[in-house]
Amino acid sequence: MRATVLAVLIALALPAATLAQPSPAPGASPAPYVTAAVNDPARKDDVANDARRKVADVMAFAEVKPGQKVLELIPGSGYFTRVFSAIVGPRGQVYAVWPNEYAKESESDVAGSKALVAQPHYANVSVLIQPANQLSVPQQVDVVFTSQNYHDYPDKFMGKVDPAVLNKQVFAALRPGGLYVIIDHVAEAGSGLRDTDTLHRIDPAIVKKEVEAAGFVFDGESSVLRNPADPHNIKVFDKSIRGHTDQFAYRFRKPG
Repeated sequence: MRATVLAVLIALALPAATLAQPSPAPGASPAPYVTAAVNDPARKDDVANDARRKVADVMAFAEVKPGQKVLELIPGSGYFTRVFSAIVGPRGQVYAVWPNEYAKESESDVAGSKALVAQPHYANVSVLIQPANQLSVPQQVDVVFTSQNYHDYPDKFMGKVDPAVLNKQVFAALRPGGLYVIIDHVAEAGSGLRDTDTLHRIDPAIVKKEVEAAGFVFDGESSVLRNPADPHNIKVFDKSIRGHTDQFAYRFRKPG
């Protein structure tokens, strides 16, 4: 009896992150709130890309849940922003963060983000525009997510942001136990940061090394966006591979 009571007390004392269930395997039935978000009629223009971008699998991997707060770095066209908004719901919050330097290169997408938050349907989304090397958020969040843009930060047009600075700022933005999810185009093994500005790719090994150096713990990876047919030595915009690049998806957890 004494042992049973002790076990219950220990379980109750453990942080929620420790007790979290593992993400569903690729192809497994997604949680009902993910299915509802993906089927949101407001996303009708995105549906054509869902199978290619594996949106349900990516959301399951990111472990986003209703009521959470999400920071999305460089949201692009808002494809993932719309899904995050639907998942977290009215009690949650999504911060779409545009670095000033990137915003200058992508004015139409920034305008799209601003138009999105003007819609009552996306009242839980806020747009933040700030210097690339000064990431901040009004409150700590549960998930920081970036897709196909981690490789941009060290480049000249972004002001050559030191990845160590970025990752420490992400660490500070997350609550204890929060998740940092990075998806990006795979570069040749051992290439480090060599191809970030030319091919728009990055070696997954350097990403893992940099993020762990900021204090994060590697928490898993997903293979749903991998493509072994990608040669890794051509630009991601090359017609032969565009939209189908080999992409890694890494998840890191802030201890606590």
